Amino acid sequence: MVHPTAIIHPKAQISAGCDIGPYCIIGEHVELGPGCRLYSHVVIDGHTRLGQGNEIFPFASIGLKTQDLKWKGGLTRTEIGDNNTFREYVTIHSATGDGEVTTVGSHNHILAYAHIAHNVRLGNHIIMSNVATLAGHVTVEDHAVIGGLAAIHQFCRIGTMSMIAGCAKIVQDVPPYMIVDGNPAETRAPNKVGMERNGVSEQAQVAMRQAFKILIRDGLTIPNALARIETELPALPEIQHLVEFVRTSERGVTK
Repeated sequence: MVHPTAIIHPKAQISAGCDIGPYCIIGEHVELGPGCRLYSHVVIDGHTRLGQGNEIFPFASIGLKTQDLKWKGGLTRTEIGDNNTFREYVTIHSATGDGEVTTVGSHNHILAYAHIAHNVRLGNHIIMSNVATLAGHVTVEDHAVIGGLAAIHQFCRIGTMSMIAGCAKIVQDVPPYMIVDGNPAETRAPNKVGMERNGVSEQAQVAMRQAFKILIRDGLTIPNALARIETELPALPEIQHLVEFVRTSERGVTK
């Protein structure tokens, strides 16, 4: 169903079952998967592809040109998966460099006024609360929760099942399975509730509490902390992911 006031470029690809409300604008190179719903006043442009079942609320803007001053032209893309919710005034920008992509996975819940900048890589089952902001080239792993008004510096990584408190200022990578808070942010505790909700075993939760103490509380250098974690804790998948995440950090991790 397409409202008569919607403006859709004749070359746009609109799949079956889409519902496009009043005053929406769909650009030439847009692809909408089956069953997407655009309530009203939604703008989707650029080389942008959405999968099935996405729900987009009024005044959201998806796929338009980056705000990055390094923009030199070229073909950039925005790729979005399935069953995401984008609430009012959400903005998602296309990538900066020719051939590059801004990527959003599936089953994400992006609340009002949130911003996803150029070249961001957003995983699956992520919640971004109102006015949460991701700068360029940020990576967010699955099942992360980002609180309202939190600001993430460019090139930071947000680990899986981590939780960022409201109004936090993130300038370094956020370790997976941890809660961070503050301005600038500090790692406060393992995300017990997040791990429970996502089926992490009790054994892994106990090991993660020990890893938190070694990595954050014991005052060790990163290499020494990782060596102790690998030596003293069981080689569970969650512990291995934490170690690899911290070891490969380029900005350093939030401690």
